[in-house]
Amino acid sequence: MKVLIIDDEEDIRSIASMSLGILGGIDVVEADGGEDGISKAASLQPDAILLDMMMPVLDGPGTLAKLRENAATKHIPVIFLTARAMTSEMEKLKQMGATGILTKPFDPTTLAAQVKAILGVQ
Repeated sequence: MKVLIIDDEEDIRSIASMSLGILGGIDVVEADGGEDGISKAASLQPDAILLDMMMPVLDGPGTLAKLRENAATKHIPVIFLTARAMTSEMEKLKQMGATGILTKPFDPTTLAAQVKAILGVQ
């Protein structure tokens, strides 16, 4: 299983990458922003994307919209990572096509299990 992490914060990407890779046995690719993530998603075809909500230039919702517009990426499940976990925002993200939402700060020891549970894989 391959997961693309799109987050502008290097430390978040590193922690999530180690958590998914070491504890979850997941192949991880990182992108430092929305445009980079869209490009990598199209070329690498990951099984899922972990997407930060708030990023400069192209934020999470904007990135999701572009992923859904692209025939090469519209099928890829997207799980948001957000510090803003208000119910109304969570519903809006799901209406936009998000597969799931995880809150920051996340627990590195359970992140892989949470991602797998959202995706319905063992």
